[in-house]
Amino acid sequence: MPWVDKAGCLGCGICVDECPTNTIFMVGGKAKVDMKNCIHCGVCHDVCPENVVKHDSELIPGDVEANITETIGFMNACAEYLGDEKEKQKCLIRMIKHFNKDKIVAEKTLEKLQTLKKG
Repeated sequence: MPWVDKAGCLGCGICVDECPTNTIFMVGGKAKVDMKNCIHCGVCHDVCPENVVKHDSELIPGDVEANITETIGFMNACAEYLGDEKEKQKCLIRMIKHFNKDKIVAEKTLEKLQTLKKG
């Protein structure tokens, strides 16, 4: 999914003009993608002269850190509210199950999408 590196965006508006679904707009002189309506066609990636329209795979390290930080917060809250350090580990196990579920959903989705490629 596309996102705009605002630090490099010059605000030229080329991506806005070229977006076939009109889902890119300017905010404070920088391009912003309306992800609810984006069809992931890649046109914005191709037309940006500064290459600041990025793919979300570049956000993975930050997403991982956010998940870890959130999990640690939940673990600490479980220990605090449930009054037992053992609750931290129980919470960790629940979060591992949560992320395993997300992983399984992603894997099964990818399997089904591969069948679309085949025909």
